[in-house]
Amino acid sequence: MEQPELENLKTDIHRTLISKLDLEKLSRVNTGQARQAVAAMINEIVVAQRVPLSFDQQEKVQDDLLDEVFGLGPLEPLLNDPTISDILVNDKDHVFIERRGLLQRVNVSFRDNRHLLQIIDRIVSRVGRRVDESSPMVDARLPDGSRVNAIIPPLTLDGPALSIRRFATGPLTPTQLVELKSISAEMMETLAAAVRARISILVSGGTGAGKTTLLNILSQYVPKGERIVTIEDAAELQLAMENIVRCETRPPNIEGKGAIRQRQLLINSLRMRPDRIIIGEVRGEEAFDMLQAMNTGHEGSMTTIHANTPRDALTRLESMVAMSNLNVPERTVRQQIASAIAIVVQVSRMSDGSRKVTNISEITGMEENVVSMQEIFKFNREGIGPDGRVVGVFQPTQIRPKFLEKLHIAGIFLPQGLFEQTLEVN
Repeated sequence: MEQPELENLKTDIHRTLISKLDLEKLSRVNTGQARQAVAAMINEIVVAQRVPLSFDQQEKVQDDLLDEVFGLGPLEPLLNDPTISDILVNDKDHVFIERRGLLQRVNVSFRDNRHLLQIIDRIVSRVGRRVDESSPMVDARLPDGSRVNAIIPPLTLDGPALSIRRFATGPLTPTQLVELKSISAEMMETLAAAVRARISILVSGGTGAGKTTLLNILSQYVPKGERIVTIEDAAELQLAMENIVRCETRPPNIEGKGAIRQRQLLINSLRMRPDRIIIGEVRGEEAFDMLQAMNTGHEGSMTTIHANTPRDALTRLESMVAMSNLNVPERTVRQQIASAIAIVVQVSRMSDGSRKVTNISEITGMEENVVSMQEIFKFNREGIGPDGRVVGVFQPTQIRPKFLEKLHIAGIFLPQGLFEQTLEVN
């Protein structure tokens, strides 16, 4: 049987199946028993229709229909593949995935725009969100924590579009990050010491560069006795801690009211007795309150920001403070930044799809009206190898950071030669 005929048959069987299913009864039994019952019903319908199907075709029809009833339809096989990091649905016929940092198209499609819209609605309704013409853009998440963004007509011209940013089932370990050559062991040791010594860190990078992944890893070095409050637009952080409160923003309701922004959550978190505040990504007027928190007893707080260089990150931070409309003088803002944040970590996505920590810089204070910075470590890119992989070297700039004094006060002593030797060739 040809593919179009198989799709039509699948649609007919699905329509018949839905008319026979008692969804309320199914919801009262466990998923395994429900799947067995529905699979048996599918086989009965196929036999009753007397359609000549090969064993493989019958198995595919059954699997696809089970995914349609219990999962997310055509997306289910992609979600079950641990090597896929992103799933990007441009329209009903064009689906792309990112695997090992590289994009590629997959042979997956939806019956029509209505089918794709049903899948989107199924995702967003699980977290109490909705998507329709009055609210055509939505952020949501899957049960595994993966971030979902959907946008539908009239804002898109070719039908609904869906983007799924997936996350590993568990956070990466620092050792794994070193083994992937995303960072050197010495750079990781320095950042780990900074986290333990309550030195505030800003992680900067572009989209998909690995900012959240690095933030998850750095949070593993927070001492167990501390209380953490996390604030996110869409929950992505996976912090394996006992004393933690996770907060997430809320979009406006159908009347355009009731929205809770990151700034409101941040102000409220100060009343929750946190030792550290971790913001998934600073992106607006909450930047000023974050700097205030870091300067008033919440040292060691961390966040990420979209920027291409450490200097750009500070410029963006200034712009975000301006969004708060507090008319704070420019020099005062820069002084707040210089005293609140000690380390800026730049992460980048390379042309071969790999992610690397390309720069660790220290903010040393103010020189006249400018925030002064110095590089501690950097990644020197040397070219492309014969296998297409980026070749380069992690190396220190041979500048001893000023935050070593804070490390010594905290009882942490790094090896003497850590900031002098060439570290690792990739």
